[in-house]
Amino acid sequence: MKTTAEFDLIVYGATGYTGRLVAQYLVRRQQTGDPLRWAMAGRSAAKLAQVRDSIGAPAGTPLVVADSDDPAQLTAMVRRTRAVITTVGPYQLYGDRLVEACVAEGTDCLDLTGEPNWMARVIATHDEAARRSGARIVHSCGFDSIPFELGVYFCQETAKARLGGPVPRVKGRVRAVHGGLSGGTAASGIATRAAVAKDPSLRDLMVNPFALTPGFTGPDQPPAAAPMHDDDVGAEVRPFMMAAINSKNIHRSNFLMGHPWGRDFKYDEMSIVTPGTPSDFEVMLVNPPKPGEGPTEAEREAGSFDILFIGIAADGRQVRVSVQGDRDPGYGSTAKMLAEAAICLVRDTPDLRGGVWTPGAAMQQRLIDRLQSHAGLTFTVEA
Repeated sequence: MKTTAEFDLIVYGATGYTGRLVAQYLVRRQQTGDPLRWAMAGRSAAKLAQVRDSIGAPAGTPLVVADSDDPAQLTAMVRRTRAVITTVGPYQLYGDRLVEACVAEGTDCLDLTGEPNWMARVIATHDEAARRSGARIVHSCGFDSIPFELGVYFCQETAKARLGGPVPRVKGRVRAVHGGLSGGTAASGIATRAAVAKDPSLRDLMVNPFALTPGFTGPDQPPAAAPMHDDDVGAEVRPFMMAAINSKNIHRSNFLMGHPWGRDFKYDEMSIVTPGTPSDFEVMLVNPPKPGEGPTEAEREAGSFDILFIGIAADGRQVRVSVQGDRDPGYGSTAKMLAEAAICLVRDTPDLRGGVWTPGAAMQQRLIDRLQSHAGLTFTVEA
């Protein structure tokens, strides 16, 4: 990792909807006395200045012009900072050159991707080079997949304390989601479907829970592709739309940490059915927002999420923990999670080697502590 640079963080894509929220969050962090050194970056200096003024950032907040299609501009940008937060997606369309520049310069990079085809490509292409340069590339630092990754981690730590060791099976059960998909998430889904249509071999990758653990394949995972009754929650459950990416990241976390939960670890993730009340996610699937669009501040603040994790030991004993967030998952909570993950990476993980990481494996309890202190997330032992 870099220990010195002009900036700690650069928010790349600060003129977009989510990037603007991240920048606004960092302004508020500074207003509390945090000495963070950061800058805003995007394609247009005029638009960056407009956003800077509209979010109440100090007039002297540095602005950096960089286009995702201009390698020289990207290299110049990443040389100036310890880490880049990028909200410029879909990443499979606009993320490659930035990752290349960060790996070459030893600069950390954090994103919001939920695009497993792109993540697999980054791992195959850049993991070894990032290890050499010291760059930490951290994928999926938003609602996919921080609450799920860290929820499993917290569940396993609870099992170790209460049951004497990690458990071989964890269930993720989404109890409530209020607030919807971001326009960027919808655009990423469209780009991924287009990539699979162009290259049908990607279908196997999309359904493989171990697609992000090169050289390792674990056991068959519990069925989670159809509605069923779950005795452990006493309710009907159905497939959760983000389970495919969250499961891959959770298995990669176990892989990166050296399989502390066992090489036979099993995870499944579903949504608890509340009869007659479709989730906000399902409503927004009918008419998802366009990239750059999103809810009002009041709508973001009215959102929330609640996820239950059930750890099941080989002898049937259980632990139950939950992760809850105080903003809508697609925008308000995601912006806070991404910003705190970046702060955690540059401040709290000096000994973490370079490579392509998940946030759970990279930051573990340190990120849980930051999210509870600053980002409105709550990790609770329920039973």
